[in-house]
Amino acid sequence: MEKYQAWAGETLAKVRAKMAWVSEKNKDKIPYTTDETGSYDDRSDPTVSWNRDDGLNWWTNGFWGGLMWLLYRDTGEERYAEIARCTEKKLEQCFSDFYGLHHDVGFMYLLTSAADCKLTGSGDARRNALHAANLLAGRFNPAGRFIRAWNENGDKDVRGWAIIDCMMNLSLLYWASQESGDPRFRQIAVMHADTTLKHFLRPDGSVRHIVEFDPETGAFVRDYGGQGYEQGSSWTRGQGWAVYGFANSYAHTGDPVYLDVAKRVAHYCIANLREDGIIPVDFRQPEDPAWEDSCGACVIADGLLEVARFVPDCEKPLYTCAAVKILKAIAETRADWSENCDAVVQNCTAAYHDEKHHFPMVYADYFFIEALYKLAGGENLIW
Repeated sequence: MEKYQAWAGETLAKVRAKMAWVSEKNKDKIPYTTDETGSYDDRSDPTVSWNRDDGLNWWTNGFWGGLMWLLYRDTGEERYAEIARCTEKKLEQCFSDFYGLHHDVGFMYLLTSAADCKLTGSGDARRNALHAANLLAGRFNPAGRFIRAWNENGDKDVRGWAIIDCMMNLSLLYWASQESGDPRFRQIAVMHADTTLKHFLRPDGSVRHIVEFDPETGAFVRDYGGQGYEQGSSWTRGQGWAVYGFANSYAHTGDPVYLDVAKRVAHYCIANLREDGIIPVDFRQPEDPAWEDSCGACVIADGLLEVARFVPDCEKPLYTCAAVKILKAIAETRADWSENCDAVVQNCTAAYHDEKHHFPMVYADYFFIEALYKLAGGENLIW
């Protein structure tokens, strides 16, 4: 483990050097990906014609602030807190707009406002995070015991849709329950986790991306391939959400069933891990085209390290070694440490059937850097 910690420390030194200028260059932005020059875009820029959900309400808009809070805790430099709070202030507008918000208020406000509250005790941040938790709890469908994922989507009826990603959003509810003393937040999180366990997990340890329930009765209707290759396949980032998400539910509840599920999905990921540590978009995709998702890789690695926190010492190497293999593959073959690109992690893919593949995404950097902090001996700040 010491050699892994040493490697993580060396890699984090490169992270600090790069983020020092990247953060200053983008201090007024909320980035998602980069343009043709390698510069981050700005999802909060009102002069750009983002649509309602792709602009200030874009689901990844908490990761830049979350990354700044990680750096603030690491370095103690106040400027990182100031940049993070710039994101927080902008995201307050989403509460007024309302219509663009969905279940990913967990991603948006846990990494910004809740992190601020945890680190600094800010009352304003606490209020915003609790507000977001109430919005998330309001999406709970008691008939099916699940949290609805998305809002209206053209002619598509998504009232009964839930997705594996929401396992990560539950951490906002666990935090709100502990912070407020109100057990309802935790109860909703547990019921959604139990529904996910029952309907998303397959016998081999892989998970579905999207499951549709009847919104009136809660009955299972069908599943969808979502961002993976096809129905019945295995979208890798979704596997990462399951590993990390169920580990989080175990951390907050102590229910061993959740840790067992996290381990089952982790074992599936490890069994399908290539020797070079590179992660495809879908574990069951064809060999050609060989689309990759470095973001899914970082989520899986981060989740594996979270599982390693809770298992006996004799089991830790299984998860830690697999995580290190992935992280080293990213750091050595899929990272840009130069000033030619604002992002570190390259070759991310949002969905297998998208037209665009292999580009940076800010949340890949977040999970990559968070995993490095864990490997170096740090605690889990956010989730």
